[in-house]
Amino acid sequence: MDNLIIAILILPLIGFLINGLFGKHLPKVVVGGLATLVVFVSFVLAASIFSDYTADSSVTIVRLFKWFQIDGVPINFSLQIDQLSLMMVLIITGIGSLIHLYSIGYMSHDAGFYKFFTYLNLFIFSMLLLVMGSNYLILFIGWEGVGVCSYLLIGFWYDNVEYGKAARKAFIMNRIGDLGLLIGIFAIAYQLNAIDYLTVAQNASKFEYNGGIILFITVSLFIGAMGKSAQIPLFTWLPDAMAGPTPVSALIHAATMVTAGIYLVVRSNFLYTLAPSTMEFIMYIGLATSLVASFIALRQNDIKKVLAYSTVSQLGFMFIALGAGSYTTAMFHLMTHAFFKALLFLGSGSVIHAMSGEQDMRHMGGLRKKIPVTYWTFLIGTLAITGFPFLSGMISKDEILVTAFAKNPVVWFFTFVSAAMTAIYMFRLLYLTFFGEFRGSKEQEHHLHESPLNMTLPLIVLAILSVVGGFFNLPHFVSHDHSQKLAHWLNKVIISPIELPEVSVATEWILLAITVAMFFIVWFIVRNTYVNKKKMALPDSKYVGWERLSAQKLKIDEIYNAMIVKPIEGMGKAASMFDKAVLDRIVNFVANGAEDSGKSFKRLQNGNVETYVLIMSLAVGIILIVNFLLNS
Repeated sequence: MDNLIIAILILPLIGFLINGLFGKHLPKVVVGGLATLVVFVSFVLAASIFSDYTADSSVTIVRLFKWFQIDGVPINFSLQIDQLSLMMVLIITGIGSLIHLYSIGYMSHDAGFYKFFTYLNLFIFSMLLLVMGSNYLILFIGWEGVGVCSYLLIGFWYDNVEYGKAARKAFIMNRIGDLGLLIGIFAIAYQLNAIDYLTVAQNASKFEYNGGIILFITVSLFIGAMGKSAQIPLFTWLPDAMAGPTPVSALIHAATMVTAGIYLVVRSNFLYTLAPSTMEFIMYIGLATSLVASFIALRQNDIKKVLAYSTVSQLGFMFIALGAGSYTTAMFHLMTHAFFKALLFLGSGSVIHAMSGEQDMRHMGGLRKKIPVTYWTFLIGTLAITGFPFLSGMISKDEILVTAFAKNPVVWFFTFVSAAMTAIYMFRLLYLTFFGEFRGSKEQEHHLHESPLNMTLPLIVLAILSVVGGFFNLPHFVSHDHSQKLAHWLNKVIISPIELPEVSVATEWILLAITVAMFFIVWFIVRNTYVNKKKMALPDSKYVGWERLSAQKLKIDEIYNAMIVKPIEGMGKAASMFDKAVLDRIVNFVANGAEDSGKSFKRLQNGNVETYVLIMSLAVGIILIVNFLLNS
């Protein structure tokens, strides 16, 4: 098994090296095929390990080499496979291989084709390193690796200045969070003299329950998660990250990288269970993020921006579950979200492909007859995220709502409001894009066509997963076969589960009924508004009241610019002026003095022998006179 585990990690690295070194000289079919194949083979290997793995299987540690030693503590570069890491590996490589296949068609006419697949393979390698590492330091290496890949892929079309700014914004905001993560890792190492998960878990009981040290560590780690998983206040980079090619949005900013923060908290559950105050903080940050992102998405007109804010909101749902202590529920929604959100992003890419690059929904409409495969798969993804009965998103989101109700009915209410807004903006997107009359140009209408098979096949597979994904963890009152439940699968990984207040079966059925009723009510209202009454999306300036606030994204970017960016730029300009007016003059004074003295002494070294003899004679004479005077 050790060789299989190593191969899962190394194969994407091999793809990165081959395409990075030789891809420029290889045919596109070879570049894309190789990049897709290495990820798919990693998925097959992971699936073979999964087939022999059970919920009771012990942790597998593969030590690659002894890295370094500090204060007598060896730090090994080793990999860890358990139920949690194996689940993440399957998601990363499974969805990753589908997105690689999709990208072959989507990026076929791009001049940077080989670079794109080089970056994708490097990202998969970094993400696998993040979830397969056996200690926090290896996690941090993968964490930074996916950050670099995110920067490269967001700014992939670097000729566009705005895309470059979006890439830098993502990179800088993630670095802010990464500092918190690094401080948390240092604090763990200082307190426990270890950073590997197993040792830290065994010694976590040394921390005082809800004490200052454990709160400091868990909040520091969560700051890292806030940056990577786009939570308030470090969330504005994710919508701007839609500047990258659509497959990037699907892979990095929907299915994998942004869920790294969720993975970090679940992996560190033995620490967070000791810090209930931090758990409360996480829950309310997740709730606020979910509400704010859902509200902003209500009146966005860019199809990818709507999905971006939806991703931020859904990540908030996961953090609500984590804060409530239901780690399994958060991982369940992470999995189902990976299915339907990857489907929705790839579906939006198929729409953009058909529309010759157009992303504004105000210029779409009536596309369901032109691109039927895209429409039907996109419809399934929309129904999944909005809560259609028995689809994956409905089941995992219902578990979050029940968990929130058990924790605090007020939290449940606002989570329910966020879920209702999710249904509103997603049905609005669906009807503006696929229903009504076509509102684009004649040239765009002439160009409309369904995407090729290598783009539609991943949509079909993801649509199937979006339908059946919820059956991996049916509610306990529906199924009593615990051998098929995700909760049972992760039982050994969740070292210190938190006991939530009991919710009766009758209450769960009532909450489920309320959620389903909300879905159908919202569906009816939005359909009546955008299909029957044919309401159109308006320019941002035409909206008033709450719609204007939503369209203008609550002016959060403007607030950040005024409070943070502009003052820092001002300090930078002031420092620049001080540098030129003071420091430069001091440096120039010293340099000019050295230059002038050099020119003066240069006259003494003119190459004239007579001058040298005269100077030597004068020097000897002066020495003799001084010596005579001192001895007389």
